[in-house]
Amino acid sequence: MAEVKSDIQIARTANKKPIQEVGAKIGIPAGDLLPFGHDKAKISAGFIKSIQGNQTGKLVLVTAINPTPAGEGKTTTTVGLGDGLNRIGKKAIVCIREASLGPNFGMKGGAAGGGYAQVVPMDDMNLHFTGDFHAITSAHNLLSALIDNHIYWGNELGIDTRRVAWRRVMDMNDRALRQIVVSLGGVANGYPREAGFDITVASEVMAILCLARDLRDLEQRLGDIIIAYRRDKSPVFARDLKAHRPMAVLLKDAIQPNLVQTLENNPAFVHGGPFANIAHGCNSVMATSTALRLADYVVTEAGFGADLGAEKFFDIKCRKAGLKPAAAVIVATVRALKMNGGVKKEDLGAENIEAVVRGCANLGRHIENVKQFGVPAIVAINHFHTDTDAEIQAVKDFVETMGEEAVLCRHWAQGSAGIEELAHKVVELAESGRSQFAPLYADDLGLFDKIDTIVKRIYRGSGAIADKSVRDQLHLWESQGYGSLPVCMAKTQYSFSTDPNLRGAPTGHTVAVREVRLSAGAGFVVAICGEIMTMPGLPSKPSSDNIYLNEDGEIEGLS
Repeated sequence: MAEVKSDIQIARTANKKPIQEVGAKIGIPAGDLLPFGHDKAKISAGFIKSIQGNQTGKLVLVTAINPTPAGEGKTTTTVGLGDGLNRIGKKAIVCIREASLGPNFGMKGGAAGGGYAQVVPMDDMNLHFTGDFHAITSAHNLLSALIDNHIYWGNELGIDTRRVAWRRVMDMNDRALRQIVVSLGGVANGYPREAGFDITVASEVMAILCLARDLRDLEQRLGDIIIAYRRDKSPVFARDLKAHRPMAVLLKDAIQPNLVQTLENNPAFVHGGPFANIAHGCNSVMATSTALRLADYVVTEAGFGADLGAEKFFDIKCRKAGLKPAAAVIVATVRALKMNGGVKKEDLGAENIEAVVRGCANLGRHIENVKQFGVPAIVAINHFHTDTDAEIQAVKDFVETMGEEAVLCRHWAQGSAGIEELAHKVVELAESGRSQFAPLYADDLGLFDKIDTIVKRIYRGSGAIADKSVRDQLHLWESQGYGSLPVCMAKTQYSFSTDPNLRGAPTGHTVAVREVRLSAGAGFVVAICGEIMTMPGLPSKPSSDNIYLNEDGEIEGLS
């Protein structure tokens, strides 16, 4: 058997074109690209403004079943489908998120696709890229510094130091920083108080950058951030500290979408990266809306399974940006379905049609959920060499009972040639006019009722539960004018429930909301459920163990 090359080995041998050539394919003049080396660039604000009158293309969402250690390949399928659409003569752009250093060195790995369906340069993308995450971290922590500085110099705004809502961030998994005490060491260092760190991708600044329409909208949203409360529980905003303007200065380049290319030299916009379990999990509105004005088809993804990623894509991003997806692709693998059917990871290599059928309950739930939003769906079976014909047929037969179609895709091994059939089917679906997109709930529904609606209709639980203090907080925000905001559910990605070990398609469970946070600048309320953490920790054997520089100074071990 021939040696299987790693993702980074494949990426290293890519025949990349100068980024100006990639931009020219979609009508971006070289003068409107701000290059970061030869193979990546930012798109100028002036060019984005100049194309606002262009007709928009069709938006295709790629989502997936609940993730498992067996792997699903959602980003790989997104990239492969973009290449496949270009292969059949369509002008297509891929829009994905940037990678966070935390999961890259932790457990999840990078975010550039895999095999022969990758975005390059994958090593840059998975590390510092164009510095967007560093800018977001700096802008967020500038606000943190200004808060403590204001308190130190007399606290004119009357901030209750027990009710500072703004935590610090860093782009790394570090459980030791979840809860800390700041300003220790005496009078010169300020007033001691409890604080903590979140990971950068959970920052409201990240969410704001990904939802902002332009620089002015960004600055307005930064000013709307609630940083703390006074003793009478009235909110203190970032604009009260005059923080929003210098924060916008730090973000003036980061807000511009990044242009890179696939292994087949097709354009890809990689911009923003909020986590899907603790944030809204979509790339930036600016990147997606710009791509739609330059292409016939835009293929984008939403993080983790459809219960988290697709729901937030539809209910938050599409609602806020006025986007109307034409079709959705739900990615599944035989291996992951077998895990959902009760098979252990070490036993996945053996044929087990019964487990596949049992696991298809998870896939079926996601198909039903996507269709609840009025968006037609097709299933992409991401092929692994251990899959048997009988197992693949079992998935196809199941999906047919759901009234939809499943297509076997071999893009990981064959690039666009292995996903051509899906590309044709997606065009047919998007052009059919079947999409009647609508969000799951109305803006005027109460905040807790929105949470309860998601629990019942998407997670298929019996309902949401919360302490009186959580409900009272939601009622207070409603009285302050925030009741029309959508909700962003923060829960485990591994299950429809809040128990990560409960795979398949459970029903009747309750979802406990233990905390709610108001992201007034981003424009949503975060409901934190179960044991989810906004600052992840590293596993016992982190991926960083296998990442190193070889004798030629090249990076090894990234995935």
